[in-house]
Amino acid sequence: MHAANSPNMYHLTRTARSRRSLLLFAASTVFLRFGNKIADAKEAKSTPKPDNLLSPDAALKRLLMGNERYVQGASRADDLRRERSALVEGQNPYAAVLSCADSRVAPEFVFDSGLGDLFVCRVAGNFANDDTLASMEYAVAVLNTPLILVLGHDHCGAIDATIKSLHQDKPPPGHISALVTALAPAVNASLGQAGDTSARATRNNVIDNVNKLRSTGPILKAAVEQNRLKVVGALYRIDNGKVDIVS
Repeated sequence: MHAANSPNMYHLTRTARSRRSLLLFAASTVFLRFGNKIADAKEAKSTPKPDNLLSPDAALKRLLMGNERYVQGASRADDLRRERSALVEGQNPYAAVLSCADSRVAPEFVFDSGLGDLFVCRVAGNFANDDTLASMEYAVAVLNTPLILVLGHDHCGAIDATIKSLHQDKPPPGHISALVTALAPAVNASLGQAGDTSARATRNNVIDNVNKLRSTGPILKAAVEQNRLKVVGALYRIDNGKVDIVS
């Protein structure tokens, strides 16, 4: 009993504790360094295209520069095989586009973008319903997309069908009536205004949906207020491919 409490035993016990503390400290340091490397590796996988990490203003500038190349017939030739491989583990698009389903308006071509660059939702009449709102929320909240562009276009069949339906007071067949219901506010607001009714309605529809996306909470509205997200509207000219910002 007395031997256990001797000074030598006390010294040995304290030395053993010090060694254990040193080993634990060394192990924790190695673990932290190794853990940081793992975290860095995961972060690298989540951003397969580092060039897409842009501010909202820079993202808009990049879109418009891509459109200018498209208009001039100078679109790039991307290596899609390499891009497919880089995007297996994730995506980080620099912009989201809500566009019409019209076959003449393909955002990836219009903005000369590669795979993984644009998060695109397409519906005839380019309007934001619950499904497209949820998709845009995913792009912003999960993929950290800094820009949403609502892209309308001239000679829009959905707008013209809505004008005809309202003028004749006759609903279209099948589920097309859902498009008319969604686009009716923009068409009605254009009636009686100067200029072409279809062009005015198309513009009004873009602006209406920009405002809807900007003000829809909790995700999109908060991102706009925090300057993490910009929502803009534009019109695509089918005859020359030019995109003009309208809101």
